[in-house]
Amino acid sequence: MSLAVKSGRPFSREKLVRRSRLLGKLNEGRNTPLVAIVAPAGYGKTSLLTEWAGQDERTSMWLSLEKWHDEPTRLIREIFAGLQAVDSLDPHLLEALNNPTADLITVVLPALAVELERRADPIVLILDDVHTLTNAGALHVLSAVAEHLPMGSQLVLASRTVPALPLGRLRAHGALLELGTKEMAMRPPEAASLLRSAHLKIDSADVDALVERTEGWPVGLYLAAVCAREQPDATAALARFSGEDHVVADYLRDEFLSELSAEEVEFLLDTSVMNSLSGPLCDAVLNTRGSACLLDRLARGNLPLEPIDRSHDWYRCHPLLREMLLGELRHRHPQREPLLHLRVSEWHAGHGELDSSIAHALAGNDNGRAGNLMWEHLPRYVAQGHNDLIQGWLQNVSAEDLSAIPSLALTAAYSALALGDIRQAEHWGSVGATALSRATAPPAPASLATGVALIEAALGRDGMAPMARHAARAYELEQDDSPWRSICCLLQGVANHLTGNRAQAREHLEDGIHRSSVVAPPVEMLCLSQLAMITIEEGDWDRGVDLIARAVHQVEHHGLARYPASALAFAVSAEVRSHVGRVDEGKRDARKAAHLLGGLGDFIPWYEAETRIMLARAVLGLADVGTARTLLAEASQLARRVPDAVVFGGWLEDIWGRVDTVATNALAGSAALTMAELRILRFLPTHLSLREIGVRLHVSTNTVKTQAHAVYRKLDVRSRSDAVARAVEIGLIEG
Repeated sequence: MSLAVKSGRPFSREKLVRRSRLLGKLNEGRNTPLVAIVAPAGYGKTSLLTEWAGQDERTSMWLSLEKWHDEPTRLIREIFAGLQAVDSLDPHLLEALNNPTADLITVVLPALAVELERRADPIVLILDDVHTLTNAGALHVLSAVAEHLPMGSQLVLASRTVPALPLGRLRAHGALLELGTKEMAMRPPEAASLLRSAHLKIDSADVDALVERTEGWPVGLYLAAVCAREQPDATAALARFSGEDHVVADYLRDEFLSELSAEEVEFLLDTSVMNSLSGPLCDAVLNTRGSACLLDRLARGNLPLEPIDRSHDWYRCHPLLREMLLGELRHRHPQREPLLHLRVSEWHAGHGELDSSIAHALAGNDNGRAGNLMWEHLPRYVAQGHNDLIQGWLQNVSAEDLSAIPSLALTAAYSALALGDIRQAEHWGSVGATALSRATAPPAPASLATGVALIEAALGRDGMAPMARHAARAYELEQDDSPWRSICCLLQGVANHLTGNRAQAREHLEDGIHRSSVVAPPVEMLCLSQLAMITIEEGDWDRGVDLIARAVHQVEHHGLARYPASALAFAVSAEVRSHVGRVDEGKRDARKAAHLLGGLGDFIPWYEAETRIMLARAVLGLADVGTARTLLAEASQLARRVPDAVVFGGWLEDIWGRVDTVATNALAGSAALTMAELRILRFLPTHLSLREIGVRLHVSTNTVKTQAHAVYRKLDVRSRSDAVARAVEIGLIEG
């Protein structure tokens, strides 16, 4: 007879570490009438209950259920036999039990209820492998036992599937303690203990990664240890461990797939290309019906497949099982996987789930489809701060495909531009233009031609006038509701502003703000920043404050603070705040702008020049003359690369004058340098001769000599090198 009174067994220290948390949960719930431990094979249900029963002082009875227990009369006789072994039964109960004509519902179970309730000493009845019971009568027996146990007693069920008992009612009355896969899964300290018991040395980061990959499935961790011990480099073996490892695959086949029908196995193989499964998705991909019912049946069976939402519409396989199934699919049907991925991609695209659609298109080797999807929705991804997703997808594409597929090349160009990597943006923009020019059919999507024009405009390699023309051409290529038109407006506005046409710049920038407010927050941020610069130039500080506040709000609200292109917004904000006396906030924004500028590297000259000029204005207002000088020197070099941006000259002259005025306050009385002398002083640290300095300043060599000697006299020095050293000392120039 399989029923017996159990006693504890000796366990190793590692198992004690593994079980202490779960034993604590069981001990805390010892007054709960029903305990249900439900998890697939390999979670250690039996060993946990064996140890717990050995530690519990109450009388415990253990019944390992088999198929023949599914007959109600046999099951109840086994339970009665266990009770008889502990304490004699009422003779009337024995008579009812032995009467073959006695009705189970009206005679036997009521007698059992009376027998249970009369017992004074608490008992623990442990039933293992409850998933073998499917007969309604047998399950009715379990319900009766659970409802009539005496105070302090417990019915403990261990099952691979959720038993068909009134768990909802018991749960609502606080009469049920449940331990599922989440509770039974190992945590990193427990997994580390298991690996140590296998004589494997692995650091905590690798343990965490392994636990994440196995989701703490104890048998998965054990099999990982078995695999690793067979390899010379255990750490590398654990890093490679997956469901495709032959040790794991054999276990999964024997434990799970062997119990399924051929149709069910084929269903699991074909759906292994998906991370998440739903009835409608599986029906569409497999061109079938009834997938929802099949998923529900499989999830209720002995399979590590579980619902991931409260309504049980979506399910997922355990990662190790999915990896094994995917490996099996590739082995059995090598041509089927790409086709399945593309069907999944189409379904997700039709339901607006772009991330999944793109990922499956790439997995299905349809890089053209993936590129078109990325390009069509690129403004949204960048606007929402998800450029990292784009970067991740592009890394999975070969350089050959990137070069051959225009949508991929242009996506790479704009993604690089958002990261401030102008070299990559320029490279992939050129590659995309070449690929598009070689296409024999009209481009799809049509906005690819716009993309080529806009990347040329944004880079501004040929100056502001061509930049405005490229942006205007791109604007005309797009429909009125296209998100790309907002970028066109921004670039036209910048070009007009930097060439001195404020009125037209304002018109384009306001149009850009209107068009980008929903679809392209980064563009709106830049339009607002540029427009704020115009209003500040015109002396309308109140409106400038409002505009730049809106720009900074866009940065913070949409998570754009890590994008280098946000530097302009913080630079303008720093100037505005310093102007209105909000010094601490101005310093904070200046630091943010400087940090973002530092991440740009060699970026777009016009953008870097205007950002540095605005930041120089801000830090000068915050009394940081040295930083202002450095920024202006850098801006001056950048401005020379955009000769037709005529406003730079006026801006630089104005701010240099303000810097020089502040600096000359360090000199007293007759020693004060004139503006002309300060201009000469700035060139003294260079290797330019006096004649070359004169050429730069459009004055004669004699004039330069005269002014240079005046500088020496006022600084009380006798040579050019001493003048430079003295000027650095008192803060007139940077060292």
